[in-house]
Amino acid sequence: MSVEAGRTPGQTHRTAYDEETRARLAADSAAIIARYPQERSALLPMLHLVQSEDGYVSPRGIAFCASTLGLSTAEVSAVATFYTQYKRHPNGEYTVGVCTNTLCAVMGGDAIWEHLADHLGVGHDETTDDGAITLERIECNAACDYAPVVMVNWEFFDNQTPGSAAELADALRAGRPVAPTRGADSVISFKAMSRVLAGFEDGRADEGVGAGGPTVIGTRLAREKGWQAPAFPGDESGSTSEAGTGGATHQPQPGEEQSSAERPATTGSDVSAEAEQKKQASTDAKES
Repeated sequence: MSVEAGRTPGQTHRTAYDEETRARLAADSAAIIARYPQERSALLPMLHLVQSEDGYVSPRGIAFCASTLGLSTAEVSAVATFYTQYKRHPNGEYTVGVCTNTLCAVMGGDAIWEHLADHLGVGHDETTDDGAITLERIECNAACDYAPVVMVNWEFFDNQTPGSAAELADALRAGRPVAPTRGADSVISFKAMSRVLAGFEDGRADEGVGAGGPTVIGTRLAREKGWQAPAFPGDESGSTSEAGTGGATHQPQPGEEQSSAERPATTGSDVSAEAEQKKQASTDAKES
């Protein structure tokens, strides 16, 4: 048995938040809005915020975002229905996503999907009857170097097999802790992860390994063999990478400014009249 997409018979949506919940969401929304030069830019994280409250982007969540940002509910719904991370019906405690894009599929992703669907008795975007797992077929997890990959609430479980994926699902349903292959040391609930995606840290950002051996093998080979990227056209200083030669003078540290918008001009096009006009137009748009 599965919970089908949409409402189940007899289910009704709550129409509004109570005063305490609304005040809490309003305070969190104010913190989100303060990050942006234009208020409506806060819509994406605010949708994650209401999803962290309701477990999906509910009608009352849409109404809250619309009233807070001065948008229509149609505008908010248009965004919420465009991105797959926003759920329009109640989601399970864990979203289990199986990548079936080209490389993962070739490496066994299709077999994992078929086995999990049979094992759990649900299909794409359906939830197990205990509310524990919503199963999804994912186009790409951006982790081809570890194919086939399964994600649980967007945490990586690499090099999976049909058997290991089923064991993972069983552990989640039984309430046993599971540890991602990379990144954070644990998996949190769908609601808790939605709050993280809204921009509120949970203290797990620096846990675990971010990039394992398959990810950095190209960098390692470049250093061992002294390979370096060619210079950009017009850059008289040559490549700054100088892999393996010790030529790099500074390695950016976490939290440092690394935006290309802040770098000094290096080519003639950086200081052209056209470039200056584009920069001024961008500034004007932010201030309007």
